[in-house]
Formats: sequence, C-alpha cells, structure tokens
Amino acid sequence: MSGITSKRQRLVARADIARIVRAQLDASGFIEVHPPCLSSECIVDAHIDPIIVPGVAIGLPSGVAADRYYLQSSPELAMKRLLAEGSGSIYSLGPVFRGGERSPRHNPEFTMLEWYEVDADLDGAIARTATIVEQTLGRGRPSEVRYRDLFRQSLGFDPIGCDLHSLVTEVARVDEALAGSMANDRDAMLDVLMTERIEPLLAGSLVVVRNYPVTQAALARVAEDDPQTAERFELMVDGLELANGYGELLDADEFALRMTQSNRHRLRMRRVPLETPAQLVEAMRNGLPRCAGVAMGFDRLVMLATGTSEVGDVLTFPIESA
Repeated sequence: MSGITSKRQRLVARADIARIVRAQLDASGFIEVHPPCLSSECIVDAHIDPIIVPGVAIGLPSGVAADRYYLQSSPELAMKRLLAEGSGSIYSLGPVFRGGERSPRHNPEFTMLEWYEVDADLDGAIARTATIVEQTLGRGRPSEVRYRDLFRQSLGFDPIGCDLHSLVTEVARVDEALAGSMANDRDAMLDVLMTERIEPLLAGSLVVVRNYPVTQAALARVAEDDPQTAERFELMVDGLELANGYGELLDADEFALRMTQSNRHRLRMRRVPLETPAQLVEAMRNGLPRCAGVAMGFDRLVMLATGTSEVGDVLTFPIESA
C-alpha cells in the first residue's frame, strides 16, 4: 500500500486494514466489544493526562451523573472489568483520547486496537502481534531482543545494573542540561537514551523489544526468568513504536500500589494526581483471569501501510480541522 497519496485511497486502505484485523481476531475466537469512551474512573498513568468532562455537562438529573468523567486514554479499564466477569478473550477497535498530545505522530483523539487473550503469555502476545503486522503490512516476522541486551549491544552497558553516574554521562552526550535535571531518575534517563540513541539505530527494522526493567513494568507482571524485568514488550517498526503488550498483572493489591506510585510520579512532574480506579480494583479482587494484553496504535499501523509520516494524513480530520 506504500505510496498512497489521496485522502480517498487512505480511507479505503484504513477500512481494508480494519477488516483484516477484525477477521484475524474473530477467527481466533475473540469477541469484539465496545467499551465506553466516558467513564467516572481512569487508569493512573504518570505520563498521560486524561481529558476531563464535568458531570454537569452530561445533562442528567442531579444524583445520576458522577462529578466528573474521563475520556478514556485506553479501553483497558472497562475491558479488564469484562474479563473479570467472564467475557473470555476480547478486543476493541475504537477511539481513545489523551490531553495535550499533537505532533506528527500524535492527535488528542486517535484509534486504538486493544486485545486481551485469556490463558496467553507474553510469547503468545508477541506472536499474535507479529501475525497482525504481517497480514497488514506484508512484512516478515520481527526479530526479538531483550531490553537490557539491546542497551548492551547498542551502548555497551547494562541499563539495569549500571550506576547512575554512568547514565548521566551517557545522557549528557545528548543534552548536558537535561542530564543534570534528571540525574537521580534512572528510568527517565533510560527513556532519553532509548529515544535519542537507540531508536534511530532501529530505522528500517521490525523488532520486538521485550522484558523491560521492572521499574517500567506499568501493569505487567514480573518476569519469572528475570525478576529484574517485567513481562512487557514493545514492537518497533522502522523506529516507530507501534504496539505495547503485557503479561497482565493480576494482583489487585499490587495494582493499587502501582497506581499510588504513578501518582507520586505525577506529583514530581507537577501533574494533578488521579484517583485509583476502585471498580477495577474490585473486579481484580473478584478474579482477573491469567491473560496477555496488547495495545496497538491503529492510526500508526495505517501510517506505515500507506507510507506517510504524519498521523493527520490517515485521520478523517485531525484536531485542528475537526
């Protein structure tokens, strides 16, 4: 599909890719679900600001609407509640929202493909992601590399075991002032090095980076074969992050703790803290089945398929003309 230039051609390509994705997941026994865009709770992420809608704006009688609603940055919250209710393997292809994000790769409203496969592990999640990419982009299977091995191969050190001073020195090669401002934040420095030093080396490649440091676990469980890492992967296509997947965390208490940690990080970055989603905690206490989940940027998938570097090219209308 590369070289597509007209808007109509891109609309057709987008529809074709959606059909391929749905057919693959439907044939594998998944159920398509349609989680609400508006919810009274949201997942706490240190780096994502949800868009808030005041309850009075909903126009419902007093006592019916919550004080505020969040436009969901991912369907994860509702989908995990469905999993806990016994839905089985499910997927969603629909709109999600993130405040303050507009760039060639970002728009405040975008489309996410997200799926959860019951009884799957990280390897299974990677395999299914690779199949979807192979069917939609017509490319071969991705190579796989562990996060710490990628740093060793690219920069010559172990990102988990090295001392902070060495990381500061490496980041200073990118931006000396930035290195000084984050000298005590290992993960922030690793993110800079991944973005500025390593991702450019991945241009032209299809690679799964797996087993991120446990401090970057998000909502992934700890890896049994390397407890310093988590069952988390990212798929990079030509240096573009396309998908993020986990062997999902099942422990409700650990989930609540990670929400608290994310809020502490938000406060350090002068972001407003958010309430832990109580409905999801309750659902997890009732029993979330062992599963693996993957979130894929559908617009980015279409970008790659149509050969454009601007997300606005594959949207119906980007935010400035919506």
